[in-house]
Amino acid sequence: MRRVVNRVGLLAALRAIGVLAGAWVLAHGASALELPTQRIVPGGVATLPLGASPLRPQAFAGGVPVMVIGDASGWVAVLGIPLSAKPGSGAIQVHRAGQADAQLSYAIASKQYAEQHLKVPQRTVDLSKEDLARYERERVRQNEVIATFSEHWPSALRMRPPTPGVRSSSFGLRRVFNGQPRSPHSGMDIAAEAGTPVVAPAAGRVIDTGDYFFNGNTVWIDHGAGLLTMVCHLSAIDVKPGDEVTPGQRIGAVGATGRVTGAHLHWSVSLNRTMVDPELFVRDDDAPR
Repeated sequence: MRRVVNRVGLLAALRAIGVLAGAWVLAHGASALELPTQRIVPGGVATLPLGASPLRPQAFAGGVPVMVIGDASGWVAVLGIPLSAKPGSGAIQVHRAGQADAQLSYAIASKQYAEQHLKVPQRTVDLSKEDLARYERERVRQNEVIATFSEHWPSALRMRPPTPGVRSSSFGLRRVFNGQPRSPHSGMDIAAEAGTPVVAPAAGRVIDTGDYFFNGNTVWIDHGAGLLTMVCHLSAIDVKPGDEVTPGQRIGAVGATGRVTGAHLHWSVSLNRTMVDPELFVRDDDAPR
């Protein structure tokens, strides 16, 4: 486990104005660990200062473990906020060795996402008995994958897009298939031709691959401490569960498998079992437009 050291002066300045900006950088050995952009809205990310303590505190949101990074001079909880969260007050529970548990509150602002109407094969909207049974089996498996919380810490919290291209559909978009409303879009779609290489957005370990009814060919990567990424609709998968991957390493190719209207890459980021906006983890100069 690599030691993470915070920049004390910057942390003090941020506390003085009552925010912890996404640009705050933690010294991370010879390199730097930059936090995701903070956007405390449904589907966003909160970076919550926990103060100093000799040992790493534990944090939980609704009983689910939350990433905590930093060192003894200052710790930070990096929290994913569900798309289903209502504007208002949220809270995490903080546990420190030898102390009573405490609650840390934060304010969730409102966020209005766009709506999109699509025409798709009717069988993917009104599922047959066989397709529905398959989906239910796959949903159980995907929930198990999303619950992964490995006891190592990410080497980076800023990522590169998994493939070049134009962002064709944004996170949070509420989709209506053949006139029937569905859950909001839980990732970022990047327009790219079939066969375009797909790479690991950051270092991690492959924890699941497979061909799923809605997602098609899919790869999940564990980056540590509840931070996961998923790419899907692939035409090819070039890794297997257990593989360690480095940033920029090829893991597959863009395709049109699963429920799609054409070739593209769907990229999701999950934090504490919560799908959050991948844009918050990408530097502005790297983000698909």
